[in-house]
Amino acid sequence: MPFYHRMGEIPRKRHTQFRKSDGTLYREQVMGTKGFSGIQSILYHHTAPTEIVKAEIYASCHVGFEEQGALRHRHFLSGQYRDKGDAVGGRRYILGNEDVMISISNPTKAMTYYYRNADGDELLFVHLGTGKVESIFGTLSYRPGDYIVIPTGTIYRVVPDPGDSKLLNLETRSWITTPKRYRNEHGQLLEHSPFCERDIRLPEKLETYTDTGEYEVRTRSRGYLHAHFYRHHPLNVVGWDGYLYPYIFNIADFEPITGRIHMPPPIHQTFEGHNFVVCSFVPRLFDYHPDAIPTPYFHSNVDSDEVLYYVKGNFMSRKGVTEGSITLHPNGIPHGPHPGKIEAGIGQKETLELAVMIDTFRPLRVAKGAEQLEDQHYPYSWIQP
Repeated sequence: MPFYHRMGEIPRKRHTQFRKSDGTLYREQVMGTKGFSGIQSILYHHTAPTEIVKAEIYASCHVGFEEQGALRHRHFLSGQYRDKGDAVGGRRYILGNEDVMISISNPTKAMTYYYRNADGDELLFVHLGTGKVESIFGTLSYRPGDYIVIPTGTIYRVVPDPGDSKLLNLETRSWITTPKRYRNEHGQLLEHSPFCERDIRLPEKLETYTDTGEYEVRTRSRGYLHAHFYRHHPLNVVGWDGYLYPYIFNIADFEPITGRIHMPPPIHQTFEGHNFVVCSFVPRLFDYHPDAIPTPYFHSNVDSDEVLYYVKGNFMSRKGVTEGSITLHPNGIPHGPHPGKIEAGIGQKETLELAVMIDTFRPLRVAKGAEQLEDQHYPYSWIQP
């Protein structure tokens, strides 16, 4: 999916002299993945990005998990989590494994520091609120329904607008990209893809700061947050170009794939990473075979855990879920529609549900404290009344 983009001022040739009006050189930084063989961008700074005046450990990133209990379906009412803060420091972890950590946050104030995840890409889903993400690649404005993809190593901060705000956060140990089956050998999204490059929003404005003072960048790496202090503003990039940068895709721009009979969950796939996928369930027409059963069939995830984050609408196969509900259906046992939902779906023409699904191919663990938000009756909600 990555395509070439450029912003600001850059020299005609890479790795050549690029001078300021006073004759001094801008500092070139190559930022890329997989050594020098993956996608990359080249940024030009007013000052060297290595000019750190102090480095210290800020805090541990360790997340404690529950002891293993009975294998069962779980339901977490994240709407009951009311703590507020900033978009990173206020994260409440719900689930995680070696590949991805899943948390929620209610950011109501701007980050007073900048942040850089050096462990992997991040994906932020905006459930509620508007605001902006300020980064070394420029500023992105966000709104409800936005998926914000932030590449590893990107220095950024989130500045929410006043009002209610809620984010679903995925922190990965790898990369996030679009499904391979929707791209050709050149990386272009194909005609049968449920979205295309026109739907992608790139940084709108490159804001360059030359202020001096003390600026903190908290870097996540090696199990800790490290506080790095600079005497120059970290967003001092005058220009950049390449294939690596943050971007936004809104869930409302996902064009659902439908059929005469019920289509399986992979048709909803939107992103993928190492050992996980992200899918978008959006309003769509139901199956149109005269004998179709639109409600999903019972199924066993024999090699994946399934997480659903309910955004809004009436989810066709579930009872008792609310906005912000998070369900975990682990591998090893089947799950499916609640009693009465199969019959209720017959003859229906459309669904207005909106949800984000995360399937992981290694088992997820439940973070300590998440049980405070749990619906303890959910594992038994399939019993016929």
